[in-house]
Amino acid sequence: MGDSAIATSQPLAAQAGMAMLIAGGTAVDAAIAAAMALTVVEPTGCGLGSDGYAMVWDGARLHGLNASGRAPAGWTPERFAGRAQMPQRGWDAVTVPGAVSAWIALWRRFGTLPLEQIAAPAIRFAEEGFPVSPVIAQLWANGAAQLGDQPGFAACFLPGGRAPNAGERMRLPGHAATLRRIVETEGEAFYRGDIAARIATAAAANGAVLSAEDLAEHVPEWVTPLATRFGDHMLHELPPNGQGLGALIALGVLDRCNWHAGGPDDPATLHLAIEAVKLGLADAYAHITDIGHMRHAPEAFLTPDYLAGRAALVDPARAGDPGHGTPAPGGTVYLAAADRDGRMVSFIQSNFMGFGSGAVVPEAGISMQNRGAGFSLDPEHVNIVAPRKKPFQTIIPCFATDLTGQPVLSFGVMGGPMQAQGHLQMALRVLGFGQNPQAAADAPRWRVTEGRGLAIESDFDPVLAEKLAALGHQVHRESPDAVFGFGGAQLVLRSGAGYVAGSDPRKDGLALAF
Repeated sequence: MGDSAIATSQPLAAQAGMAMLIAGGTAVDAAIAAAMALTVVEPTGCGLGSDGYAMVWDGARLHGLNASGRAPAGWTPERFAGRAQMPQRGWDAVTVPGAVSAWIALWRRFGTLPLEQIAAPAIRFAEEGFPVSPVIAQLWANGAAQLGDQPGFAACFLPGGRAPNAGERMRLPGHAATLRRIVETEGEAFYRGDIAARIATAAAANGAVLSAEDLAEHVPEWVTPLATRFGDHMLHELPPNGQGLGALIALGVLDRCNWHAGGPDDPATLHLAIEAVKLGLADAYAHITDIGHMRHAPEAFLTPDYLAGRAALVDPARAGDPGHGTPAPGGTVYLAAADRDGRMVSFIQSNFMGFGSGAVVPEAGISMQNRGAGFSLDPEHVNIVAPRKKPFQTIIPCFATDLTGQPVLSFGVMGGPMQAQGHLQMALRVLGFGQNPQAAADAPRWRVTEGRGLAIESDFDPVLAEKLAALGHQVHRESPDAVFGFGGAQLVLRSGAGYVAGSDPRKDGLALAF
């Protein structure tokens, strides 16, 4: 516990953020330093070509930032004609990267330290090298096996023709040079300068249509978070194109069920939570896309009548396989930070599917995300690919306030479709039943799959698993190696005048407070 705190998915990044807090910086300075460092020390989850989202409590109110990028102007459905689904790898999976713009937007609005100071740890790790941590070494090897033939990947990430082992020192000099240009130009070079030109050239050399004009058009968007009540708290998520709306639907449904009767590991409680998640995800996958293309306003899914109707579908005695509702007309890294002046940050950035597209801009260290894979090619689906449209995205930061509007908890859970499910599980444990953040992060998690399927972590209580199976859940225990199938959790909880932080050590995470 301390006056300031930070929790990230990698120890060196947590230290980079804490250095900013010790230097007198804000929680935003700390978050940006950690985010920059994570692109270096955890390239298996994010990079300079990532997208990013954030929520910031500035001491008086909550702000939302959507810095995800749009599809290139040349991405018409006809470009992908004949495919069963959108490409998942290579340059034709790459939308405009937004994480760099997120750092700059946050710094300009809430930062106090010089950008050079904030970026210094990340640049040092990239230039001088850093020891690769164990979980990341395994993910690096997995990525190498899948992406080694993608343009630019091996030259950047496979020195000597192989992935680094745990404990080996890795240097990323091109990455360091690009970070320096980002700092020198306050991000302008990345979107409207020499870095943008290099990105566009690399795309064109590989037959892609991502252009300098697409990059120049990118603007991060300040947005108003959505919210729903859960118990004695309000949970806040960013509006679409992320899946945060699905998490809020699940929390709103659960709040209308009798979840208070048991404890966080009671089978009846978990059953209700699982059923609520199914309903939230069904709606998310059917309705969420770029907010400018939504067929129903996000708020329509959070009305008392809509949530009550969805909650009525939950059978407290049997697992279900629900479809989506329709309102009446009308591979990722996460970090949380807080400072002594009351500011709190919930931040997430991602390349998606580990290293993302696998495409890397030569000699620049820019590994590109593959968020285009989030589009649909079904012409009837709301998320159909279109020029300059944002795809459905999995990455979501979360924030909780009390019923008077005061900040309580900054938190998130990494890992694709696990994220909305993880938000509910963390909220249930910390806000619903009063567990401390570390206990909540340590607790074995579950993940709904297809139909009545339920994946559980390897250390999940076998008796509890049997009781869930008796309720009709098709339970399967995943390998201990499947660590990111259940995400990594980071949380910072306001406690009196200070903070308590927690991070998932099974995923190399670290929480620090002082």
